[in-house]
Order: sequence, then C-alpha cells, then structure tokens
Amino acid sequence: MAKENINQHHNEDYEYDTLTNDKLIKDHDYDGIRELDNDMPAWWKWLFYITIIFAIVYCIRLFVFHSDDLVQDREYENAMAEAKLGMPENSQEAAEFQIVLLEDEALIANGKETWDKICSVCHLIDGGGLVGPNMTDNYWIHGNTVDDLYNIVEIGVIEKGMIPYKDQLSAQKRLEVVSFILVNLQGSTPATPKAPEGDEY
Repeated sequence: MAKENINQHHNEDYEYDTLTNDKLIKDHDYDGIRELDNDMPAWWKWLFYITIIFAIVYCIRLFVFHSDDLVQDREYENAMAEAKLGMPENSQEAAEFQIVLLEDEALIANGKETWDKICSVCHLIDGGGLVGPNMTDNYWIHGNTVDDLYNIVEIGVIEKGMIPYKDQLSAQKRLEVVSFILVNLQGSTPATPKAPEGDEY
C-alpha cells in the first residue's frame, strides 16, 4: 500500500500527452509550449562524464605530480633556455660577429627581403620616406655609418615611432638590412622623396 502511495505521489508531478503518452512536467509551459521530461541523450551524458574524468586526471598531474608539460612556468623557462642557446651572443658565432658593411649579393638580397616586409611600411619600398625619413639622400638624423644604422635598428627611436628590433631580428638580419640600405638605397632616386632631415654627410 505504501509503495502504491509513493508511485501515485510521484506521478502527480507529471501529466501525460494524450497523443504520444510522453510525460509532461507540470507548471512548465510557455506560450502554449509544454516541457517534456525526456532523458538526455546517452552520448551527451558520456561526453559530460569524460570531461569530469579528464579534469580529475589533469588536476592530479598538475598539482600532485607537477608534470613538466603542464607547469607553465617551467614551460616558459625551457623555451627561454632554448632560445638563448640559439642566439649568437651565447656561441662562438658571437665572438666572430662583426658590424661591417656586407657586399655579398645573397646577403644583400636577404636584407631587401627584411626591408620589404618590415621597413618599407614607414620608409616606402624605394626608401623615399613616409613616416620614417628618406633613406636615399645624403642627410641623416642619427649618422650614416654601418654602426650608426645598426644601433638605430637595434635600439629603435621610440619618440619617432620606431620600435627596437633587437628581439624581432637577429644580429645577422639587422646587419643585412643595414647593408641593403647603404649599398642599394643610399644614392638611389625614389619616386616621391621626402624632404631632407638631419645633417648632410
């Protein structure tokens, strides 16, 4: 008798569709639409269970075993160490590196590629100058030697809008683009040259 009362009370929470016999939850309707009391699909339930299992395993690996591939600080330290190993400043290449004008055609071509991708935005492809100064005339704001230009490319001129490229370009790339400026652009005739700036050299 008690069992029948429980079932009767439980069934009082629902109504049944007269056509399909589907269970309808009482007092769950909006604009004439009734809510069915259907179970969620099995695939959805299993997907939910899998995400819970994944979260538990992930937390155990991260906080209990301190897995190397999950700890971000360690990942960052490893990436920085690898980057330093590849930098000329930490190898024999650094000792041999000299800031001198490059004249090899392949290296000059590398410099032109860097110029076209980065420098031409402010100086134009032909070096005539736009936001940045004209690189083809004999007037220079910060000097016209290889060292002068290399230093500017490395540290930038923040007040003029030029960022430092010591982190974006390797020492070799910086020297290549400087050499391209002095060998190919300096003394050329751009289409619309910007007015001279700086001192004449």
